[in-house]
Amino acid sequence: MAKFEELGIKNPILAALSEIHFDEAFPIQAAAIPVLLSGQDVIGQAHTGTGKTAAFSLPIIQTIVPKGGIQALILAPTRELAVQITGEIQKFSKYSNTRYVTIYGGQSINVQFDELDRGVEIVVATPGRLIDHIKRGSVRLQHVKYVILDEADTMLDMGFIDDIRFILDLVPKSHITALFSATMPPEILMLAEKYLKNPQRVFVDADDLSGEGIEQAFLVIKDREKTDFLLRFIKENKAGQTIVFCSTKDRTRRVAHELEKASKLNVVSIQGDMSQFRRDKAMYMFRKGKADILVATDVAARGIDVPEVALVVNYDVPSHDLVYFHRIGRTARAGAKGRAITLVSYSSIGDFKVISSQTKVAMRDLNKELGIEVNIPDPLKRQVQQRRGYGRSQSWGRRDDRRHDGRRRYGSDGRNYYGLRSRW
Repeated sequence: MAKFEELGIKNPILAALSEIHFDEAFPIQAAAIPVLLSGQDVIGQAHTGTGKTAAFSLPIIQTIVPKGGIQALILAPTRELAVQITGEIQKFSKYSNTRYVTIYGGQSINVQFDELDRGVEIVVATPGRLIDHIKRGSVRLQHVKYVILDEADTMLDMGFIDDIRFILDLVPKSHITALFSATMPPEILMLAEKYLKNPQRVFVDADDLSGEGIEQAFLVIKDREKTDFLLRFIKENKAGQTIVFCSTKDRTRRVAHELEKASKLNVVSIQGDMSQFRRDKAMYMFRKGKADILVATDVAARGIDVPEVALVVNYDVPSHDLVYFHRIGRTARAGAKGRAITLVSYSSIGDFKVISSQTKVAMRDLNKELGIEVNIPDPLKRQVQQRRGYGRSQSWGRRDDRRHDGRRRYGSDGRNYYGLRSRW
C-alpha cells in the first residue's frame, strides 16, 4: 500500500494524518489523490467505507489558498453525510489553517450566515440549502476551484439531479470536478459526460455489490416474532455497536421504544419527523459510543460512518437490492469484520429472494441452524408464488419457478423449501 507522502501529500497534512493513524492509503486514495493534485477531473466508483472522503479532501486542503474565498464545494445527499465529511476535514486540516462550514436544511440559516460571513474556503452542503445560499448571495462561486459530488447515485435517487445541474452551471469553467458514486446508472454517466473534462476513471471494486467481508444471515419468521429475535441477536453481539434498519418512521419509533424497555442498553433513533437538533444529538451519541444501538430509516443509511458497528439488523427487508448493500455496508468499515442479519417476514420472502440472488457470498440460514420451522399460510404462499416465484431448481425471480414438496425442508441442492440458499 502507498504511503501518503508518496502520493504528494505535504507535511502539515501528514502530521494530522499521523495523529489519527492514517499511515497507508486505501486503494481509492492512492488512485485519486495524485490525479486531483495534477488538476484532472475524476469519476470514482467505490463503496462507502473505502476512504473516499480523504481521497477528495486531502488534495483540496493542500491546494486551496487561506483567506482566498470559497474555493471548494462538496455536495452530499444527506445532512448526516455532510456533517460526517466536515468532521473528517476537521481532522485532516488540523495544521493547515483551513476554514470550512457545513450547510444543510433543518439548521438555522442565520447560524450559517454567521459562519459564512467569517470567511471559509470549503463549503460542505446538501444541494437544496446550497442553492438557497447562492440565491441569497451568502455563497459566492467566483473563486471555486473544486466541486465534489459525493454519493452521486443517492443524490439522483433523492431527486437532486436538477439542483446539481443548476450549481454546476454557475461555477467557473476552469474548476476541477470529482464525482464519486457507489453505482453508475446512466443518468450519472450522462452528468459526468456533460460536466467533467476528460475525467480519469478510478474504479475500486466497481462490480462488487456482494457484501463480501460481511457475514450475512437471514431468519424467516412471523412479523410479530421479530422483536424477540432482534433482542437475542443484539445481546449476543459483544464486538461493538448495532444498527437496526426499519422501513417506516412509525416502525422505527416502535422498535426503538421496545428495545429501550426490554434491554439495559442505550438506544437512539433517527427518522424523518425528528428535529435536526434531535437527529444531531442521536448521531453524536452513537458516534461517541454513548449509545449501543441506533434504530434508523434508510434516510440515514448513507451518512453513518462509525467504525465500531459490528452488527447490522434489517428489521424489515429493504425495498431494493442496492438499499440492502448500502445498509449492511455500515458494518465492516475500513477492512474490519462485521455481521448482517435480515429478519424476513413471510410476506417478504419473494422480495428477499431477489436481493439474495445479487450476493456473491453464501448466507447463513438461521432457520436451519436454530431449528425454526417455517409454516406459511396457504393463501400467503400462493401470493408469494404469484408475485415472485420460488423453487429449488430454477433461478430466483423466474416467473415459472415452482416450489418442491412443501413437506421437505431442504432439497438435495442445499436450498430450503422457501428457496433460500444456505451456507451449510
